[in-house]
Amino acid sequence: MLQHLRSLSGHQNPIYALSNSNRNEIFLTGGNDKGIVEWSLDKLNFEKVLIPVKSSVYSMSSDGNLLLYGQRSGEVQLYDLQKNEIIISIQAHEKPVFDIVPIPEKNEFLTASEDGTVKVWSLTDFTLLYSIQVSAQTVRSIAISPDRRHLAFGCKDHAIRIYDLHDYSLLHILQKHDRPVTAVQYSPDGKYLVSGGRDAQLHFWSRADYELKHSIPAHLYSIYAIAFHPTLPYFATASQDKSIKLWGSDDLKLYKILSIEKGTHGHTHSINKLIWSTDGRYLLSTGDDKLVIVWEWTPKRNA
Repeated sequence: MLQHLRSLSGHQNPIYALSNSNRNEIFLTGGNDKGIVEWSLDKLNFEKVLIPVKSSVYSMSSDGNLLLYGQRSGEVQLYDLQKNEIIISIQAHEKPVFDIVPIPEKNEFLTASEDGTVKVWSLTDFTLLYSIQVSAQTVRSIAISPDRRHLAFGCKDHAIRIYDLHDYSLLHILQKHDRPVTAVQYSPDGKYLVSGGRDAQLHFWSRADYELKHSIPAHLYSIYAIAFHPTLPYFATASQDKSIKLWGSDDLKLYKILSIEKGTHGHTHSINKLIWSTDGRYLLSTGDDKLVIVWEWTPKRNA
């Protein structure tokens, strides 16, 4: 199902952010190196330092030709990938920005910070539209439902808060994790929200009523990333325990463990970020060991 293809080195410090770009064959990473790096999936190598930054990059997201990234300093920058230029720099927060998400249909983007706020910004003139005090502690992760109606925020105070995407009103507070929530993601079919936390648990919430339907003790330590395959019924999770696990999104069955401790290639330190390539051919992982690992998808379920 997933096989190690290449481990890529080049970063000198831990990597926290990972994103696809406006080209299928290119992806981007950022971390403590104070630069966003461009990598080639075709050549499986380092291409160049695309953008120098002033402080560590903690979050990154792309939409079309637009790259958005948030830094430890609280600064947010928007970069035009086609013109290769910074569009604007904003001192969005006084504390680190842990997630950043564009909402193109509303011409808005969201930033989530250690200060407990989520801020809503205009993609037209880059002004601040709303500041939402979601929590008294860090808001770590943002997810948008496939029907573009709801937002989920994973928070350090152990709660998940669900907001209406239309008017940003609070709808639900979900409380089952007993430690900070570090990752949230909606399933592509819209049936459920998946959350992972420092308690190493995966919780599955019904999208219809946000009732807890299933729980899995998925890892040994914090779950930092949840990534659904773009077209197939699988999702991957990554953890501080240095492992990646592949699950069936229809049956919630564990199909593969990628870990040095299980005798496969893998990371030697905490895994901080996980994404699929846009075509679903590769799973990309990064972490504290300064490596980017490219895993190739093979179609056999029992591989």
